[in-house]
Amino acid sequence: MVRELTPELTHFIGGKHTTGTSGLHADVYDPNTGAVQARVPLAGRADTEAAIADAEQAQAEWGRWNPQRRARVLLRFLQLVEDERDGLARLLSAEHGKTVADAHGDLQRGLEVVEFAAGIPHLLKGEFTDNAGTGIDVHSLRSPLGV
Repeated sequence: MVRELTPELTHFIGGKHTTGTSGLHADVYDPNTGAVQARVPLAGRADTEAAIADAEQAQAEWGRWNPQRRARVLLRFLQLVEDERDGLARLLSAEHGKTVADAHGDLQRGLEVVEFAAGIPHLLKGEFTDNAGTGIDVHSLRSPLGV
């Protein structure tokens, strides 16, 4: 009897794949067929703390970048998703049990959000209104509060 190998998923923390520290796993089911399509390691406390620490460090570095540099990263991301649109739609279908056409729609809506975010440098400028009222000028400055 030939037994098919079930793919083992990993966590991705700090730019590296890790199998997790809990020693526990769960099956990942194909929602279209009900068959087990992979196994996923369940995160332990150490995995969770490592992911949080890495996210905090990444956010601090991202925050030091100017808005134009961040926008360029988002534009590159848009291009990568566009280049892989069909494969991503098939993956989304396999993971969520939706049709490939519906997955394409989800991707499009997600891309529209990223397109808006890529235009944020213009929106970060704030506003100035001269003489909004008699002798009153209005000034607004956008200031980020965090993630």
